[in-house]
Amino acid sequence: MAETDKKAKVINKSGTLKMTDETAAKKDIKDIAGKKMDRKNRRDRVKADVAPKEFDEITIAVDRVSRTVAGGRRMRFKALVAIGNHKNKVGVGVAKGNDVTTAVAKATSKAKKSMITFNMDGETICHEVRTKVTGADVLMKPAAPGTGIIAGGTVRSIMGLTGVKNLISKSLGSTNKVNIAYAVIEGLKQQVPRKEWNGAKKESK
Repeated sequence: MAETDKKAKVINKSGTLKMTDETAAKKDIKDIAGKKMDRKNRRDRVKADVAPKEFDEITIAVDRVSRTVAGGRRMRFKALVAIGNHKNKVGVGVAKGNDVTTAVAKATSKAKKSMITFNMDGETICHEVRTKVTGADVLMKPAAPGTGIIAGGTVRSIMGLTGVKNLISKSLGSTNKVNIAYAVIEGLKQQVPRKEWNGAKKESK
């Protein structure tokens, strides 16, 4: 064996040969066609993943749904996802997929497209609002600082992605999570800032 080969290779305990780290680092990586490929460093990929996200997302519910077709039942998954920036932007999306991952990805994409910007009064909502979406009936009231979010699971999950820190809420109708989520979004859309209240009163007088 030549001297260069001895330096390039190291014998393991099992008796097999392997290249040294220095030799492996200098070696070119080629694809099937023989073209040189760029060497990607795993540390760079980790740094890219750790970069802060503009919006946070949460999967509120994943349900298994079925559809009867000619050959029998077709099983799929339905995901409800909420997305927000912990300020005054929030969105909700619902989608179906053949597996959970696909359903969540589709729902997240829909939530991003349907994001709304709502008005806030400090760390609470501007005024009391009651919204109905099909069977869901949600009542939301502003609360004093230090109250926290007094709400059920779906409302709490959505509000956790906004800048609202104090809220009192009650679900008066259906317990369907999808309808409750849309009712919450509708209630946030209807928020009118306090300045516009005063303006409306002056005009009416």
